[in-house]
Amino acid sequence: MPSAVSARGSPPEVTDVPGSAKGERLDEIFAGLDVAPLGILIWSSDRRLLYANDRFRRSCDLPVEIGMRFEAFIATMAHSGECVLPTEADMWERGQSAAFGSESSEDYLFATGVVLNVTQAPTASGGMTMSFADVTAVKSNERALQFAKETAEATDEAKSRFLRAANHDLRQPLASLKILIYNCIREEDPEHRSDMLHAMGIATSIMEDLLGALLQIGQLDAGRVQPRITSFQLSQLFERLDVQFRHQAREKGLRLVFVPPRATISTDRALLERILSNFVANAVRFTGIGGIVVGCRREANGLRIEVADTGRGIRPEDRERVFDEFFRAEEQRAQKSGLGLGLNIVKRLADLLELPVRLRSEVGRGSIFSVTVPLGNIWHSEANEVEISETVAGEFVGTPVILVEDDDILRQTMTQLLQRWGIDVHAAADEAEAMRLIESGVSPRLIVADYNLKTRMGIDVVDRLRKAIGAEIPAMIVTADAEPRVIESIRNAGLPVLVKPVSPPRLRVLMHNLLFEPSLVNVAGPTAAENRRAFRDQE
Repeated sequence: MPSAVSARGSPPEVTDVPGSAKGERLDEIFAGLDVAPLGILIWSSDRRLLYANDRFRRSCDLPVEIGMRFEAFIATMAHSGECVLPTEADMWERGQSAAFGSESSEDYLFATGVVLNVTQAPTASGGMTMSFADVTAVKSNERALQFAKETAEATDEAKSRFLRAANHDLRQPLASLKILIYNCIREEDPEHRSDMLHAMGIATSIMEDLLGALLQIGQLDAGRVQPRITSFQLSQLFERLDVQFRHQAREKGLRLVFVPPRATISTDRALLERILSNFVANAVRFTGIGGIVVGCRREANGLRIEVADTGRGIRPEDRERVFDEFFRAEEQRAQKSGLGLGLNIVKRLADLLELPVRLRSEVGRGSIFSVTVPLGNIWHSEANEVEISETVAGEFVGTPVILVEDDDILRQTMTQLLQRWGIDVHAAADEAEAMRLIESGVSPRLIVADYNLKTRMGIDVVDRLRKAIGAEIPAMIVTADAEPRVIESIRNAGLPVLVKPVSPPRLRVLMHNLLFEPSLVNVAGPTAAENRRAFRDQE
């Protein structure tokens, strides 16, 4: 801080100290004041500055000069723009000038971000001492504590509100159930009794839905839901949602359309399905006429999945609150429809997965709920967990493959499967037929061979074909023999293996890796998870 103070100026009178010269004693006093942990200004009874210590000059960017008047210092501080004043500058200046010689203490935030506590106290001679103490850390801690306190109070209030709402919503169907049971016991009319039993079933299902939703929220709040991120095709989820909601939409006379996506995404499949199922359930529930369309749009940062309906729409003042727990619009409360938890679960799941959720709506015309997910790579997904579409498999079109399989039926079905993917299949029943294919000019990019052929082992056939071609053509072995020693012998030969019955998705992934990403081929052996999946495949 540049300062006009170049010397200590005229020192105050100092009482004599035995054994010391007066000048030496003053130097010692000023040296002590200079290293004090706070800035100090001393004013005379005629309001002139007598002393400013080094700490003040280092910590406060306000120019001072020995002999300057107090009013001049206050005016500089008021209009320098270096600190935040509690009132308008002129008013504060007048108040401070009038308060000279009185006791006061106040905090000021300076432009550097430092908070200084300015304390003034009168001296016996009619003057005044001002001290400037750095309390930035103290104030920061106070603000942190205050924020933590307010957050804790808000959390407690939210929990109390949640429990009150849950208690209310659980008691409603429970009360209905008790009355229905009481009436049903005494009812003799079979038709009336049947109606009451039906109503009891509805009340029970409402309680079941509510308890299920509460359990989901409890698991999320307790941190017991851990995302498992994988790559998969979105078409799988759309098919499941179509099956789940098709009949409900049809019963209401609504059109429910899923636009088949071609994209592969990367997120937790089960949690995303819960998000989308809540969107679709709400759309079906609150749409009276028209229909629902579920589709996707590409974005720079991923794929936006939209659920658009022709329902009643959501009022602007309700659009933020629809994601609160137990929030229901006036129409919902009047109709006693919905629990008010579905969208809150959506928000919690989206936060967990770090997926943005958006809402667009127009009253009377409908709403669009959407969630944006990152794109994934289908070939990096876990084998057997994906059902790769024919479109994705288009990269195999025209690829020449030699298939060696001695079982006529298996050879025919494998040929049909590979041809459906666009592969140029050259099938052979044994090594001799395969060699004739090579001699006739077939130049395969991949060899698929059965392990246990009638006359030769598949490993030997692959070796013979490679030598005939003169290149290490990618190859794989398929076998019905799952004995560990057999699998080990195939892998020891440097060939990947699939156990029959071969899963088409796993076959596609292995073919892709062999042809396009050989670094992903795991010849050495499967992981524990792959072993478990292989075991499940055989069941």
